[in-house]
Amino acid sequence: MSSTLEPLRDVVARHGLSASKALGQNFILDRQLLARVAQVPGPLAGQRVYEVGPGPGGLTRALLDSGASVVAVERDRRCIPALGELQQAFPGKLEVIEADALKIDEPALVGKEAHVVANLPYNVGTALLLKWLGGAWPPWWRSLTLMFQKEVAERIVAEPASEAYGRLSVASQWRSRPRIAMTVNRSAFVPPPKVTSAVVHIVPAQQPEGVAPQVIERLTEAAFGQRRKMLRSSLKSVPRALEAAHTLGIDTQRRAETLTIDEWVSLARALSD
Repeated sequence: MSSTLEPLRDVVARHGLSASKALGQNFILDRQLLARVAQVPGPLAGQRVYEVGPGPGGLTRALLDSGASVVAVERDRRCIPALGELQQAFPGKLEVIEADALKIDEPALVGKEAHVVANLPYNVGTALLLKWLGGAWPPWWRSLTLMFQKEVAERIVAEPASEAYGRLSVASQWRSRPRIAMTVNRSAFVPPPKVTSAVVHIVPAQQPEGVAPQVIERLTEAAFGQRRKMLRSSLKSVPRALEAAHTLGIDTQRRAETLTIDEWVSLARALSD
């Protein structure tokens, strides 16, 4: 369907669009690459998709081509006219909301069982991910397919005791399963960023019983906020944490990055009653 549309590069030129550094934008114009990203969640025909930061609508086109119904949230009003043209090309298939994605109530907007697919603005990507990984479980989303800087993607999937392992790793892995689906060379973007990017695919898993999300968040925030310190120092600010660690046989002379996901879950469970 989008093969009959004006090339995206021409749309960008006609609307005088340029990627805003302040908004963390980097546009992708390569149709084949965008089609590959849209395939990562699996078949989307008849599915509802939530997209953040569509810009001029390159990925949006690929999602609509896949047969999805798309709700797109865009903060940059310069892009709204180009997205409006896509609405006309795909009647009833695209809803465009001009808003800040960090303030959106996603379940109210897109309902449950939506796939999230987005080339996230660099400056809010991590904050949005933590928002979507938090809260009630199972979540409102069926899967997350998100473009990040490769360094952030590696932190999401990192193993314990590795340099990249941290709070984001635990948040992403304690009740969901992330993987790096593909890497994207900087030359694919306009303008090219200084770093390589990667697409991360995340699906929800069963939440471990007896663990309050806010407890595991508080533990990892304290511990990884002072990751050079031993747990006996970094967890002092969390009531009963050191006592629970001793009870569980976790040596408080260890540092945060040496604890496995299961150990973080056990510690959080002990403090969640």
